[in-house]
Amino acid sequence: MNSMSQANFFVNLIHKTATSGKKPRMIFSAVGLPLFITLMVLFVLAALWVDGLLGFSQEKITGRNVVFCIPIIGIGLLLTLWSCYHFFRVKGTPVPLNPPPKVVNSGPYAYVRNPMITGLFIVLFGLGVLFRSVCLTFIFTPLIIILARWELKAVEEPELERRLGDEYREYKKRVPMFFPRFRRK
Repeated sequence: MNSMSQANFFVNLIHKTATSGKKPRMIFSAVGLPLFITLMVLFVLAALWVDGLLGFSQEKITGRNVVFCIPIIGIGLLLTLWSCYHFFRVKGTPVPLNPPPKVVNSGPYAYVRNPMITGLFIVLFGLGVLFRSVCLTFIFTPLIIILARWELKAVEEPELERRLGDEYREYKKRVPMFFPRFRRK
C-alpha cells in the first residue's frame, strides 16, 4: 500500500468515525487521549535515552533552568488547554475521531489552525531545555513538527475539507497552520 492510499485509508476511517454515532466517538475519545499522552511521554523518554546513547551530557536540572523553562512549558500547556476548551464548547474533543461538528475559529483558533499542536511543540521544546536534552530540543521536537505537518496535510485536513466543506477551506486560507502571522498594519 503506497503512502497516498494509506493516507486515503485514514481519511476515510476518520471521516466514517467522525460522522458516526456518539457512542463510538466517545469510546475513541476515552482511548485516544490517554494513548496520545502515553506516546508523548514515551517520545520524551526516547529522546533522553538517545541522548545517553550518543554520549550527550546528562546535566542535572538547576534552579535557574527550572525558572527559565517552567514559564515556557506553562505557556504551551495553557495554549493546549485553551484550545481544548474551545473544542469542548462546540461539543467536540481533541481526538480526531471525535472532532467538533463545525469549524472552530474562536480563541486561539482565530490565529492558528492547530493551536493544540503548537502548544505541544512549545511544551516539548521547554522540556528539552529543562532536561538539557540535545536530542529532544534539536532533533525530536523538530521531527515531531515535520511529522505533524505531514499528518495534518495528508489526513486531517482532507477529512476536514470533506466533512466541513467550503467553510473549512476558507478558514484554511485565512489562518496559518501552526504559528500566527504578525503583520504590520
